[in-house]
Amino acid sequence: MTPTSPCTWQGGSILTENPQAGFLRKVQRGDVEGCTSTEVLQEILYRYSAFGRRDLAGEVYDLFAQICPVVFSVTLADTDRARDLLVATEHLSARDAVHAAVMINREVEWIASFDADFDQVPGLRRLELPLGDCDRHRGARFS
Repeated sequence: MTPTSPCTWQGGSILTENPQAGFLRKVQRGDVEGCTSTEVLQEILYRYSAFGRRDLAGEVYDLFAQICPVVFSVTLADTDRARDLLVATEHLSARDAVHAAVMINREVEWIASFDADFDQVPGLRRLELPLGDCDRHRGARFS
């Protein structure tokens, strides 16, 4: 994962070579309910192409969509809420405001992320990555 994005990777096999692999394996097994949004999938494509790794963009996109079968669309209500969050939250980026808005509008409480800026968003709880053990969060829904 990148430090500024909740669900993107910089290369390698998602399930074996990244620090967050343990968490993703738990999502894949169904130990943790995972979900994502079209904004996250767009970021995967963007980041991999920006890193010059277009060869991995489709592979990572497909695997991530398979691991997180619940994919929320970004709506006008989400961008309206993102606008409000951006104005009210000092260090929150525009992209992170969209992620947070999608989650809040769908009552997804937990986000798995390196990004401490999500800690400022009322109504969200952050599971800091990389994970050692997320068993205490069994049954929680993550974006």
